Amino acid sequence: MNEYINLLKKEPVLRRLSSIQLIAYFGAWFSNIAIYTLLLDMKVSPEIVAFVAMLHFLAGVIQAPLSGSIIDMLRPKKLMLSLIFIQVLATLFLILVTNIEDLWLLYLLIFIKMAAASFYFTTEMSLLPKILHGSKLQKANELHSIIWSFSYTLGMAVSGFVVYMLGIKTAFILDAFMFIVGFFLLYNLEINVEFLKGKENLLEMMRDTFRYLKRFPHAMHLMFVHAFVGLTAFDALVALMVDKYYASVIATSLALGLLHASRALGLVIGPVILGSWVNNKRVVYIFILQAVAVWFWAFMMHDFYLSLFASVVVGLFTTTLWSYTYTLLQKNIEEKYYGRIVAYNDMIFLSSAAFTSFMIGYLASNDYSLELITVAIGSGFVAGGVYFTWILKTQNIKDIA
Repeated sequence: MNEYINLLKKEPVLRRLSSIQLIAYFGAWFSNIAIYTLLLDMKVSPEIVAFVAMLHFLAGVIQAPLSGSIIDMLRPKKLMLSLIFIQVLATLFLILVTNIEDLWLLYLLIFIKMAAASFYFTTEMSLLPKILHGSKLQKANELHSIIWSFSYTLGMAVSGFVVYMLGIKTAFILDAFMFIVGFFLLYNLEINVEFLKGKENLLEMMRDTFRYLKRFPHAMHLMFVHAFVGLTAFDALVALMVDKYYASVIATSLALGLLHASRALGLVIGPVILGSWVNNKRVVYIFILQAVAVWFWAFMMHDFYLSLFASVVVGLFTTTLWSYTYTLLQKNIEEKYYGRIVAYNDMIFLSSAAFTSFMIGYLASNDYSLELITVAIGSGFVAGGVYFTWILKTQNIKDIA
């Protein structure tokens, strides 16, 4: 943990960006618990729950082909401020959703909010390799995932109680307030990086990106490896678990909050334990351990308290897998293409997460057990480990160090 603290002390821009992440992410999880509590209170079908989960990722998929080129054309701070402002408005308007007839508005607002959030994330992840390099960049990515996980842990847990005690609308308002605080923190931040604005128009930049990927296929392979982490898009699965197994044991909002918080606790601990140990050759072991952890969760699912413990185990390997594969991609592409390649990477990752969410709802609606669905998700990580082993043997992949 001292490595992350020292990095924050030495890198003031990273320190401020990390503070904004902490505040914005913490606020965001209030909305998630409130949204799924609202859906379960409306007694909607598993397909609708899964569709809402899919919408959280689908927005980033649709905008990615354009967002990467836009990132490489505009200065990052102005773009990031605009995106936070959009999230404030979209979050506030969620208070207008009160019954099942308002589902169309819920879909629209989630789409807009998550499109802005994904755009912001891609912009920031394109900025990091311009201010940090090598092991510092890896640690920054790990720190980002730790902050995400910590915010997820505390945000989900606190939100469960806030929704239970104060109601859904209060959660939405608190979420919007968090984004407003993040906006002003970013507004007062000086970001001094070289701005390499290309001379090509938007369409030509997109064509150039595909030419680059054709010349250097290892970048595409690394995107697909990172996309396997999208299999951990468990929001729909957790909501259906609560509805099926735990609704008679504990209040819906509390169950959702505690289950997500338990998994996020593992997400925080994982990189602290594994971050310094993992390298290119050891990533395959992380894939296998992630598979075993998900299988373990499937067998513990029927019992709420055992499921809480299993959720922690599931989270242990996810953050390390996410941050390391993301850093590998950043390390193995040219600076000129950071915005575009990172955007396409996020598109593929979010497509994987959206597909996972859709399949959870589809299979559950067709009488496949939640345990069997979870086992199938775990098996996907075995395939990911085999694929990454093949990539290391056939592609020239630079190590991070």
